[in-house]
Amino acid sequence: MMEQIITLIGAILLIAGIIWWFFGKHESEKTQATVQADHQQATVVVKGGYSPATVVLKKGIPATINFAMEDGTACLSRVVFSQLGVDKDLREQKITPIQIPTDQAGEYDFACGMDMFHGRVVVK
Repeated sequence: MMEQIITLIGAILLIAGIIWWFFGKHESEKTQATVQADHQQATVVVKGGYSPATVVLKKGIPATINFAMEDGTACLSRVVFSQLGVDKDLREQKITPIQIPTDQAGEYDFACGMDMFHGRVVVK
């Protein structure tokens, strides 16, 4: 009887953990791009996800997001900006630059090739 109770409690905790992992609100890192000589850029490290997951850009200044690939998993080997029509293989080079339009304020979501890991670029 005691083993069944312990098993039931363990199962409930496991289910709660899975629900939190997939549906819980998780804080993500956010960074502001650096501006030099009328161009702004930021680096997103790809290692078990995207770090930082949110990059903030200034409107009207040309921008590049550099994706630094440090992860060999197949899922993270591509980055997709569906709104921009960008689908890049990150294994081709150590750092993959992607130009982001900044002519108007808005948000551009990006994800891995399997749509499991997500990030966002905010232009304000």
